[in-house]
Amino acid sequence: MMSGRVWLKDGTVVDGTGGAPFTGDVWLQDDRIVAVYPAQARATRADAQAWMRERPRTHDCRGKVIAPGFIDVHTHDDAAVLNTPDMLPKISQGVTTVVAGNCGISLAPVVTPHPPAPLSLLGDRQYRYATLRDYAAAVDAARPAINVAALLGHTALRIRHVADLDRPANADERAAMAADMREAMDAGALGLSSGVFYREAYAADMDELVAVARVAAAQGGVYATHIRDELKGILEAMMEAAGTARQAGLPLVLSHHKCAGAANWGRTLQTLPLVDELAGRQELAMDVYPYTAGSTVLREDLVDGVIDILITRSEPHPEVAGRYLRDIAAEWGVGEYDTCVALKPGNACYFQMREDDVQRVITHPLSMIGSDGLPNDERPHPRLWGAFPRVLAQYWREKGVLSLAQAVHKMTGMSARRFRLGDRGVLAGGKAADVVVFDPDRIKDNATFENPMRVSDGVEAVWVNGVLGYTEADGVLPERGGRFVRRQAVQPAA
Repeated sequence: MMSGRVWLKDGTVVDGTGGAPFTGDVWLQDDRIVAVYPAQARATRADAQAWMRERPRTHDCRGKVIAPGFIDVHTHDDAAVLNTPDMLPKISQGVTTVVAGNCGISLAPVVTPHPPAPLSLLGDRQYRYATLRDYAAAVDAARPAINVAALLGHTALRIRHVADLDRPANADERAAMAADMREAMDAGALGLSSGVFYREAYAADMDELVAVARVAAAQGGVYATHIRDELKGILEAMMEAAGTARQAGLPLVLSHHKCAGAANWGRTLQTLPLVDELAGRQELAMDVYPYTAGSTVLREDLVDGVIDILITRSEPHPEVAGRYLRDIAAEWGVGEYDTCVALKPGNACYFQMREDDVQRVITHPLSMIGSDGLPNDERPHPRLWGAFPRVLAQYWREKGVLSLAQAVHKMTGMSARRFRLGDRGVLAGGKAADVVVFDPDRIKDNATFENPMRVSDGVEAVWVNGVLGYTEADGVLPERGGRFVRRQAVQPAA
């Protein structure tokens, strides 16, 4: 493995803690960060002099930012890291670790050739891992370009163990789900995710969720949830999620927090004070993506005649990918609702949010950045390729609503702490050598809804576990440094 000694010299160090940037050096040796120090200390430090005599591979970072590799806390990359291990959409953004298994959807522990929705979001013919340990072994065998951490999906557990998805799990089914959760935690899972928004999990009650979540809590896991309702009933759904986490005794992460639907616009003025209130009595955070459109399976109940809906995949009508539902309906001479039904199964982007709501969530002190991209889509939401550079370009450099240190912290140190990835997310001696160097003047997303699979500008170099895996000049490099990363014990976040 080509790692060895690397000297990142004279860059603007943004260390992931939220502290002020400074001009300095970062030393890497094999898969660890050896030291980080201000540039002016170099002449007086004996260890620096000794390091330079060893002739490390030197990267001049003047005018560039040196930061921890970005951590994408909300992904559906479970199968992508195995099928396309170069992971260009993520490493080209500076992402070095992804958290898979979100929204209740995980490859393990389901074995089936024909996964139902929403598991089908990860693709067909992928479900062959009966345990999380099996999935972790597959990740290590594939050696993707980036690291993979994983939640275990509650919907996956239901599909494996619950005979009738239209009712809560009974005692025997809850026990079987809990046993799988225990195996996953033993194998290094970060915790449990749920997606009670989806029909396959909607019938789950709090007793069912708490029974499984308590197993994750016993080993220091977290609970990330796509809440039951992000529209009219959002406040009640948030309270349900908070109650579940509180009863189970584990930290809560509200997935892709948003106020969806035109009738809901502006309600972050209610939801964010509730987040603050809940955080006063339990550990709580949320993730957010920097776009006003979401993306999920085709659902006719999301068709309201107001928002735009961009079809990204339709099994019965693949030719309509990239077109808007309204235009297809007009061409067919039927309503949007019936058109949506005729296009199922498939996926779509729903322009459900308003920019002021998105900005309030992104700037909230408890929010982290997650892309929530769907790599199995033929025409994915542009967040798959551009979410992290977009935060820096839009919310730091152009709008100025985040400082550079705040933006990086939301992508790194905060994410590692909340998801129990203790040796990542911060530039400090002894931490994992996951590092990104980017040009602060040029970094920006290029992916759009019309052309969603475009590499961002300004990410100049990315190291994963000390391996240089990507440069802007050469793209993904042949050697891949990623691995399956397991939960680590950390102190609760403040």
